[in-house]
Amino acid sequence: MFPNASKPASGKEKEGRAIQALGDILKRLLQRGGQFADIYLEKRSSTRISCEDGKIEEALSGSESGAGLRIIHRHRTLYAHSNDSSPRGLLELAGTLSQAVEDGAGRVAVRALSPRKQPPGKKMSLPDTAARVRMLRRADRRARALDKRIVQVKLVYGDFRQQIKIANSEGLFCRDERRGFVFIVQVVAAEGDIIQTGYEVYGGSAGHPMIDEAGAERLAVSAGERAVRMLRARPAPAGRMAVVLSGRAGGTMVHEAIGHGLEADLAQNGLSVYSGRLGEQVASPLVTVVDDATLPGHRGSFSFDDEGTPAQRTVLVENGILRGYLYDRLSAMKDKTNSTGNGRRESYKHVPIPRMTNTFITPGGSDPRQIIASVKRGLLVTRLGGGQVNTVNGDFVFEVSEGFLIENGEPSVPVRGANLIGNGPRVLREIEAVGDDLGFTIGTCGKDGQGAPVSDGQPTLLLPSIVVGGTGG
Repeated sequence: MFPNASKPASGKEKEGRAIQALGDILKRLLQRGGQFADIYLEKRSSTRISCEDGKIEEALSGSESGAGLRIIHRHRTLYAHSNDSSPRGLLELAGTLSQAVEDGAGRVAVRALSPRKQPPGKKMSLPDTAARVRMLRRADRRARALDKRIVQVKLVYGDFRQQIKIANSEGLFCRDERRGFVFIVQVVAAEGDIIQTGYEVYGGSAGHPMIDEAGAERLAVSAGERAVRMLRARPAPAGRMAVVLSGRAGGTMVHEAIGHGLEADLAQNGLSVYSGRLGEQVASPLVTVVDDATLPGHRGSFSFDDEGTPAQRTVLVENGILRGYLYDRLSAMKDKTNSTGNGRRESYKHVPIPRMTNTFITPGGSDPRQIIASVKRGLLVTRLGGGQVNTVNGDFVFEVSEGFLIENGEPSVPVRGANLIGNGPRVLREIEAVGDDLGFTIGTCGKDGQGAPVSDGQPTLLLPSIVVGGTGG
C-alpha cells in the first residue's frame, strides 16, 4: 500500500476537469463584456480517392483538429481559431480575443456548463482503402463496357469522420460524432463532334445505406447510359413553354430559387426578394417548403447544428404563405427569436452562418404521369445541372442536364443545350400541379467561402409557362 500515491483520474474526473477548463475559457472570453460566447472543438479525418481513365489518380487521407472561439458583442461577431486545442493555448487565445471588445457594457455572467446527453445514433462503417479502390475500378470497367462511344470515366469516392464538442456561456455543453460519404460518377460519350456527359452522385450521413461494389456499378451504368442517350438528342427549342420538372430532376430549383433567399442573414440585410414578407403569399397554394435536418441518413442531417442547437423541421412556406426564415444564433438575436438549428460552419476555422440542411417541396396529390399527360407541347426535365440565382430579385438560370420534348402528353426525343430562365417567386406562384412523388439530390452548398453538405428535393412540378433557352428554334 502506498497511501500517499495519487490515484489515476477516472474518466468522469477527466471530463469534469475538461468541462471546468472550458468554463474558464468562456469566462476569459467575456471578461471585458459581450452578449454571448462559445467554443467549438473539432477533430476531423477524411479520405478521397479518384479514378480516371482506369487509373487511380489520387488517394488522399488526412486529419486535423482545432478550436474556434467566438464572442457576440453588440450583434457583431469576434472570432478566432487555432489548431492548439490545449486548455492553456485556448485560455491565452480567449484573452487576446476579449481585448477586441470595445467596452464592458452589457456584460453577462457565464453559467455553469451542464452536459447534454448525447442522442443515440446509428454508426456508419466506412470501407477500408482496398475496398474503396476495388469499388472504383469495378465501376470504371462496367461503365466503359457499355458502349464504344464512351471516351472518359471519372469516379470519386470520399468519406469523413468528424468529432465535435460545443460549449457556450449559457451553460450548454454537447458533443457528437458525424460520419458521411459521397460517390460521384462522370461519364463522357462522344460521336463525331458531339460530346455529352452523364453524371450520378450518391451519398449520405450515418444511417444511410453505404454504397457497395454492386451499387457503384449501377451508378456507373446509369451515368453511362445517360451520356450515350444524349448523343442522339436534338438541340433544345427556345421560347416560352410548359415545363414539367420530374421528381428525379433534383432539388436545384428549390435550393436556389427560394432556399438561399430564406436564410435569415440575407433577408435581414435586404439581399433577398423575400425580405420582410412573412405572412405573404409567395408561392402557389399547392407549395409547401420545408427544411429538415432530422431526416435519417440524409447528407444535410445532424443531431444538432454547429452552435449546439438541436436539429429540427422548419416549415418555411406553408400552402404558399411565407412562414419563416432559417436562423443561426446571431441572426435570431437580431430578430429577437430563436435559432432554427441552421447555424453551420465548414470547420473550426469558420464562423457559423445560416445555412440550409435538407430542403424540399413536400409532395402533393397529383400523379406524375397525369401531369405529363396534361401537357400538349413542352419540356420534361429529368435532370437539372448547375444554376445561378440573384437572391435580391429572384432571377435565375438553371442548366438542364437531361430533358425530353413532350408531344401530345408523351415524352419523345431527348434534347440538349436547354436552360430554364425565370424568376423564382413568379415561377413558384404559377405552379399548377404538384406530384405525389419526392426525389432528392445531394451536393455541397457554397456560401461566404464555406461549403456545407446538403440535400435538396422536390416532387414532380408543372410550370405552365417558363422561358427555355436553346438553339433549336
